[in-house]
Formats: sequence, structure tokens, C-alpha cells
Amino acid sequence: MSAPSNKENAIKTTYLSIAGNTLLAVAKGVTGVFGNSYALIADAIESTTDIFSSILVLVGLKYSTKPADENHPYGHGKAEPLITFAVVGFLVVSATVIAYESIIHIQTPHKTPAPYTLIVLGAIVILKEIFYRVVNRKGEQTKSSALKADAWHHRSDAITSLMAFIGISIAIFMGPGYETADDWAALFASGFIMYNAYLIFRPALGEIMDEHLYDDLVVEIREVAQKVEGVIDTEKCFIRKTGMTFHVDLHLIVDGSISVKKGHDIAHDTKNVLLLEFPEIADILIHVEPHDH
Repeated sequence: MSAPSNKENAIKTTYLSIAGNTLLAVAKGVTGVFGNSYALIADAIESTTDIFSSILVLVGLKYSTKPADENHPYGHGKAEPLITFAVVGFLVVSATVIAYESIIHIQTPHKTPAPYTLIVLGAIVILKEIFYRVVNRKGEQTKSSALKADAWHHRSDAITSLMAFIGISIAIFMGPGYETADDWAALFASGFIMYNAYLIFRPALGEIMDEHLYDDLVVEIREVAQKVEGVIDTEKCFIRKTGMTFHVDLHLIVDGSISVKKGHDIAHDTKNVLLLEFPEIADILIHVEPHDH
């Protein structure tokens, strides 16, 4: 898959997220207000933050895929994990607001939610899980941490909706005295959202810190490089991720008796083969080591 198509796929998927979150936020908010369910209203708040975070992801994707320039020789890809941090911030804020409002509503007497809220919630859980799977798959395909973060927004939304479904079911079927069950469900869901925020934050932090996370790709690069004529073996292989692409530092071991020109040609041949084999690699820096007979 080429870099331009990666960008195209990621951006189209983000537009899908924005449209879906907008429609569902409105549906949740209206149903929650008229159906006397704070769990649904809390869910609508979470979906509203999802809209803004998806817009942020869209902006980040467009900026992070800009080509390298004089001031950014490695490109603008590091903007993507920074955007992911902002998305995590939205998750933390929404979880905090939901938890606070849930505690307030638990202490305030209110009516039992309307039964039809369960139908809306059931549909939302299914739709949000579908959104998660679609967006996460695109995130895996495009190697986009921001898109994966956006996918987890959908999964956290599905979880809060499921918790609300359980809470409202208890409130409706258990009768008087259980009116706050959906508020407890919303409070419980806020904990899930915070946990999801950590799951999103950790790999993005690793990307910013150039943490070694790509063992499988290292193995594949070594296997392909060693098939190039003149390459005896490979030594160091370091990989850093920038946005949806990778930068590689690779040490080749070649016959120590050949000319500098020949070693240079082997390095270039290896680079060309690797770039052709791995379109997700933006650039490769190759160092040649002499083989000690």
C-alpha cells in the first residue's frame, strides 16, 4: 500500500468517525433528556468530545503526512502521536465530567428512565462496535496511532453505552429504589474510559521516545537485505516511526577486500530493494561494515 493511499484511507475513515459521532451524539442527547436517563446524557457528552477529537485527528493526519522540508528533514510524522496525546486528553476530560455528574445524580432523586431508551442503547452499542472495528482495521493498515486512538474512542463509547444499557435495565425491571442504577453505570463506565486512555497513551509515548517496538519488521528487513548480492550479513538495525511511515538505520556486512565504490553500490542496491519491498519505509540510512575473515 503506498503512502498516498495510506493518507487517503486514514482521512476518509476520520470523516466517517466525525459523521457517525455527530449523529449518535444527537440521538443519545435527545433520548437521554426525554427518557430521563443521565447515563444516556453522559454517553452523549462522551460522543460530543469524540467529535472534537476526531476533528483533531483529521487535522493531525493532514499535517503529519506533509512531505519533508528544509526545517523537517524527517518529515512531519511526529505530529501524529502529539495529536494522540490531545485525543487522550479529551478522553480523560470526558471521563472526569461523566464521573462528577454521575456522583451528583446519584445523590439527587429522579425518575426511572423510559423503557424505549434500551432500544436506542442497544442499537448504539452495535453501531459503535462496528465503527471501532472499521476504524481500528484502517489504523492497523495505515500504521496510524492517531487513527487507532480514534478507534478506541468508539470502543469506549460502546462500553459506556453497554454500561448504560445494564444500568437502565436494572432501574426499569427492579422498580422503585433502583432509579440511580443508570447513574452508577455511567460512573463505572468512566473508569473504563480512563483505562482506555492509558492504552492509547502508552504506544504514542513510545513513538515519541523512539522506543524499540518493531521486532517483526526488523526480522523482515534483515531477511530481505541478506538476499541482496554482496551482502554477507546485517548488524545493527534501528527503526523509528514518524506518523504512518518508518525511518531505518541499517548496518550491512560486506567483503572487506572490495573497493569503496563496490561497497557503496551494494548499499544502494540494498536500499532500493528494501524501499520497493516495504512501501511504509520512508527512508533508509545504510552503513557498510567490512567482514573480518
